[in-house]
Amino acid sequence: MRAVVQRSGPASVRVDGEVVGRVPFGLVVLLGVRTGDTAEDARYLADKVAHLRVFPDETGKMNRDVREAGGAVLSISQFTLYGDVRKGRRPNYMEAARPEEAEALYEQFNAHLREYGLRVETGRFGAMMEVSLVNDGPVTILLDSQRLF
Repeated sequence: MRAVVQRSGPASVRVDGEVVGRVPFGLVVLLGVRTGDTAEDARYLADKVAHLRVFPDETGKMNRDVREAGGAVLSISQFTLYGDVRKGRRPNYMEAARPEEAEALYEQFNAHLREYGLRVETGRFGAMMEVSLVNDGPVTILLDSQRLF
């Protein structure tokens, strides 16, 4: 699994013009699922996201996680994170998991975040979505359950 995690001010996701998820501030997570990913990958990434210390403490240092900061998570499924453009210019998505496999692991990832006491808002799996956010900092972290960047 692969995630792009952004510390955010207000963020929302729309499907067909309707807001289906909204957070006042916290983390926006774009999550991609790769063929062969497992429930262990979902748990590992949820733990990493829930405990990322990217929010300021009273001295201004990034020393708090999203729960400690009182924020929420906007979680968006995004298979394009596995787009491979090493050959040519059109992305190849062969590494991305099939939708039924990806959706199950995406839901497990969100459930694990909720187990940590986090409010989790989501987009709609498989839909065309419009994601709006204010990237705070900016702070953007890349996570991968299989290899480091």
